[in-house]
Amino acid sequence: MNQKFKEYFSISRQEYRGVLVLFILIGILFSPYVYERFFFKPLEIKIETIKPALTQIDKYKNIGDENHEEEFHKPILFKFNPNHLPVEDWIKLGLSEKQALSIKKYEAKGGKFYKKEDVKKMYAISPAMYQRLAPYIDIPENKKEAYTTYDRKESFPKKAFVMVDVNNADSLQLLNIKGIGPAFASRIIKYRNRLGGFIRKEQLMEVYGLDSVKYAQIENQILIDKEKITPLHINTAEFADIKRFPYLSYKQMNAIIAYRKQHGAYKSITDLSKIHILNPEIISKIAPYIQF
Repeated sequence: MNQKFKEYFSISRQEYRGVLVLFILIGILFSPYVYERFFFKPLEIKIETIKPALTQIDKYKNIGDENHEEEFHKPILFKFNPNHLPVEDWIKLGLSEKQALSIKKYEAKGGKFYKKEDVKKMYAISPAMYQRLAPYIDIPENKKEAYTTYDRKESFPKKAFVMVDVNNADSLQLLNIKGIGPAFASRIIKYRNRLGGFIRKEQLMEVYGLDSVKYAQIENQILIDKEKITPLHINTAEFADIKRFPYLSYKQMNAIIAYRKQHGAYKSITDLSKIHILNPEIISKIAPYIQF
């Protein structure tokens, strides 16, 4: 039995050499070097080939972002009066068509630019764009005509010229101011309560929607009684008392209370300057309201 088994599976020397050569050929054929050299050619990507595509991607990657629309227009700067300026000229100055049309809608509703700073208040004009355009804005000085035109377009009934103390007036009394309707009267009172009273007339421009144009219309009709200011007792005030101020952030309010707890009562307004996150501008705004 064993002899038959050996005879069945035995091979000659010549057959042995043939099998050996076969395995060697198979090994060479399927080795990584041979496969890569003869059967696989890696894809070569040259930067010169894809550079145009990358340029196009960079050019259009911000499309759809209105805050960047102005970057797609190469501006041509020239002296201009923003009042009734054609859409084409706004586009030449660097605005998109959509931005230019928003300004024309503002004019169609009776809006007017009385000074160059009024242009900055337009939503379509970014701070960077305003800085670029400001030297070229040229608005003729004719306040009498400008205000007469504005008054003629008011939709509310004509009112007699009166002087109103905005720190004492209720909403009905504020309606006596020419140019102030129920919505503005309500906003003025709400903001007055947050402040604790108005110190300067110019603070009215901090009321939502009351811009420089509206302020110019009512400025000569208002009085400020500083005796009616509600003071803030800084050494006893809690967070809920301080947060009435529209000028302070939550972090600044917490810092005022924390500094008082750590260092004791404030003695003067200069102590507030020791709080690093309170800059001189903020301190000057709240100083008239602080009581020690």
